[in-house]
Amino acid sequence: MPVSHDIRASTAHAGLGGDFFDPVDAARFPRHDLRFRNDRWAPRVGLEGLTDGEWIDHFGRFTPIPGSFERPLALRYHGHQFRTYNPDLGDGRGFLFAQLHDRSDGRLLDLGTKGSGRTPWSRGGDGRLTLKGGVREVLATEMLEALGVETSKSFSLIETGEDLVRGDEPSPTRSSVLVRLSHSHIRIGTFQRLLFLDETDNIGRLLDHCIRTYIPDAWREERPARAAAFLEEVVQRVARMGAQWMVAGFVHGVLNSDNINITGESFDYGPWRFLPLLDPAFTAAYFDQTGLYAYGRQPETLAWNLTRLAECLVPVADTPALQAVLDGFEPAFHRMFTEEALRRLGIVSAGPEADAELVRALWSFLRQSGAPFEQTLFDWYGGGLAAPRAASGPSAPLYATADFQPVRVALDRFDPAPDARTDHAYFTGGQPCTMLIEEVEAIWDPIARDDDWTMFYDKVAAIRAMGEAYGRATP
Repeated sequence: MPVSHDIRASTAHAGLGGDFFDPVDAARFPRHDLRFRNDRWAPRVGLEGLTDGEWIDHFGRFTPIPGSFERPLALRYHGHQFRTYNPDLGDGRGFLFAQLHDRSDGRLLDLGTKGSGRTPWSRGGDGRLTLKGGVREVLATEMLEALGVETSKSFSLIETGEDLVRGDEPSPTRSSVLVRLSHSHIRIGTFQRLLFLDETDNIGRLLDHCIRTYIPDAWREERPARAAAFLEEVVQRVARMGAQWMVAGFVHGVLNSDNINITGESFDYGPWRFLPLLDPAFTAAYFDQTGLYAYGRQPETLAWNLTRLAECLVPVADTPALQAVLDGFEPAFHRMFTEEALRRLGIVSAGPEADAELVRALWSFLRQSGAPFEQTLFDWYGGGLAAPRAASGPSAPLYATADFQPVRVALDRFDPAPDARTDHAYFTGGQPCTMLIEEVEAIWDPIARDDDWTMFYDKVAAIRAMGEAYGRATP
């Protein structure tokens, strides 16, 4: 079925040439049950008018979108997995299906898949995605978007009618195919593969493509200067993403270098978790035995991955300039962490010293008191003026302790942000919207047992209501 709506399709990635991808075909699935379509983001790429049948045709059967790729592209990349280099990666159960321009800001957006079938990079896997994995990714992206984190968007989830065998959950389990919308699927690992293969010319080509396509302000006439400017922008974007994770209480779980893209956008959600309490050692993945990717180690891990990107640019850049850029990650992260904390609290800056004092006091209180992470940020949205609301909530006894007094004194120096909607029904309801692992399992249980999706759709609606309260209602 043709797309007859207002779209601006692109084949930008194909311009890199065959050294960067493999044309592939999607799997054929026995069934196509549409479980989720992102009607908030569809208008941004001109697809809001698709019928459910047309939607399934494009995002379940992968009929090409006119003007984009005739065949999907399985992207080539390497990467460090738990800091061990793996040259046998690449899109093994996904591909780049189409590229479209955002109707709002003109930026290029990718429609990438997960669970769309085997590719040359499947390494013996079946190329499929469990339905539970797809449900979890929708919940993760919806929650992160509502909390103000730069994230990919779950665009479509279709159940595909196969029985999958997985060692880490009851089998057979139901199958699905997910389509995500994001600004780029070019990863640090994309550059690493070229360094590993000693393809210096292709490093330069990829660098120039990334700048022209995604970061045009980084263009410089001399390539070494371009490389440093490009790295600077990626460092800033990744630092912002990391700060947003930390303030959202989010643990990605698998921060391998192939899971960090050059646009600084969180994506590819596997064993993610949100913090119940502030615990730097809290991990998301059961297989992360050493806590390498624990909540408190995420900034360090992002810096480590950025160093791997800098190494890839050495053949086309000036090494001292790259090192100077890397040295800027830590101060950028701390600055952005403070900015994000103030945004989450709905208050305006009272100056660098006061801002830092408040954030230190609040995070110290959260760490020492065991106060619920999300409840505390919810209770004090709007700063000191939120005291009556906080005093009537479940954590009120904790706020009456001596441990909280430094936070309380610091909060009184701040004014609510002009756009803070402290009177929104969400903030007068007494309880925040959370997404702890127990809630995810509770949402999945009726789907698995009775094919009852009520809790899932209700949760998505609740998350979006929270996003509206935080001013994130419109993409």
